[in-house]
Amino acid sequence: MLDWDRDPADVRTATTAAQLLVAADLAREDLRGPEADRAASQVAALAPVRAALLEFQRRFGAAGAVLDGRDIGTVIFPEAPVKLFVTASPEARARRRWQELQARGNASSFEDVLADVRARDALDAARTAAPLRPAADAVILDTTALDPEAAYAAALAIARQRVPGWGMAPRS
Repeated sequence: MLDWDRDPADVRTATTAAQLLVAADLAREDLRGPEADRAASQVAALAPVRAALLEFQRRFGAAGAVLDGRDIGTVIFPEAPVKLFVTASPEARARRRWQELQARGNASSFEDVLADVRARDALDAARTAAPLRPAADAVILDTTALDPEAAYAAALAIARQRVPGWGMAPRS
């Protein structure tokens, strides 16, 4: 949508963009940042866009990927053997995002990033199509006080508890 300079609320164009998505698009550097976050939250509320993305996400994830997203465990892979609902305080998430943006040369203020995080949370929690919520069988992983290595270790421990041997190299 942003590539085409179109309003993320334009259902027809947003649906077309979702239908044209390919795996290589997921590696794009410009998918992270306040403008992309706002647009993603807006198009995620559109049922036709969600329908267009559903099969793509299922095919992509079926290849053995670890996926993150606000509805992966509730809509995309409700039967997944391991579901984590990774969360952190809005302040911690905003601080991490702000640091990421600063490293990329973006001059956003922390206060603006925090406001964006809170606005996106509110929008995602209130949408009718796949609202933000943990799956009933998800393990809540609060990373507010964890660095990336500790968060990874905690997630891996949960996965191994749920699926013994998960993430272990096969023996020869």
